Amino acid sequence: MTEESVKVAVRCRPFNQREKERGAKLIIKIDGQITTIEDPDNPNEAPKSFSYDHSYWSHDGFVEKSDGTLVPDSPHSRYASQQKVFDDLGFGVLKNAFDGFNCSLFAYGQTGSGKSYSMVGYGVNKGIVPITCEALFKRISQSQDKFEVTFSMLEIYNEQVNDLLSKDNQKGGLQVRQHPSQGYFYAQDLKRIPVGSYNEIERRIEEGTANRTVASTKMNATSSRAHTIVTITFDQIFNTPNGQTKKSSVINLVDLAGSERADNTGATGDRLKEGANINKSLSALGNVISALAEISMGSKKKIVVPYRDSVLTKLLQNALGGNSKTIMIAALSPADINYSETLSTLRYADRAKRIKTKAVVNENPVDKMIRTLKEENEKLKAMIESGKL
Repeated sequence: MTEESVKVAVRCRPFNQREKERGAKLIIKIDGQITTIEDPDNPNEAPKSFSYDHSYWSHDGFVEKSDGTLVPDSPHSRYASQQKVFDDLGFGVLKNAFDGFNCSLFAYGQTGSGKSYSMVGYGVNKGIVPITCEALFKRISQSQDKFEVTFSMLEIYNEQVNDLLSKDNQKGGLQVRQHPSQGYFYAQDLKRIPVGSYNEIERRIEEGTANRTVASTKMNATSSRAHTIVTITFDQIFNTPNGQTKKSSVINLVDLAGSERADNTGATGDRLKEGANINKSLSALGNVISALAEISMGSKKKIVVPYRDSVLTKLLQNALGGNSKTIMIAALSPADINYSETLSTLRYADRAKRIKTKAVVNENPVDKMIRTLKEENEKLKAMIESGKL
């Protein structure tokens, strides 16, 4: 078992068209792992400073290549490309999966802050999800071991779970159940489709993305109105000197819907209801993160982690407080007009980095027992032969 803190990264995007039109001013600075934010209403006040495992500057210092890929404009540029973010974060997810650990990576931030760009990407600028999937099958093709990979994709919309790989979602959505012996929550009857190549996963991601619930708001023309969870179940079957064994890993890649304020988004009717449900579930997630952070810091008072307060926190229980190595990307708007939301995101991320999870290698218990007994047997035989027993 390995206990380690949730790894947290922040990423600052360029100004969007809305911010340019409003003459927005830059309030974010990133220097190494340190991120600072200035209060536009109190320019004489010292900037607030935060430290994270990774702080990515993607605001400027880039050029677009002829194929559309965004890359640093010089060898000295601080610009963090999609590949750079994958090399730091996605590669670790991949390594942990091959080691047999459950892995979770999720993106948080206000609506329009760039979460989906980091997670999924656009066009040739692929995000962590497709690059990780591509790298997974590249590594599988170079191995002699056997592998089984399944793919699922769901969204949580207005506290209802929809299967994004199914066109006929039942009324009221999929039921969220709790495993009777292991305690984790899961979406009942969610389609888990076997995949044998990156092209198959890419097709499924496109299919699921096309079925996502999106709508236009004043802050984001294609605002995600639901939380999206891509799950890749990855089984490795390989031979050891003491027989065949299997390691399993569940990789959760989570694109959270953006937090928002109704007066900023201009939301009314259905958009307003969606926004209220998004904020409610993100608030529940914040309460879970705060409770887990307190526990990790050794609080002596009895703390009940409120996983049951929302569908989102139920399904993320294992990622945040259970058997998983977890990474969080906090997406930041650099504009003064979004100061309060961006500061809230920075504080949210600061709490998350205090959480500790306990990940174990997921090995078939029967295979593990047989392997352990064989290893003990070999040790005893060696001790007999050497006269030590």
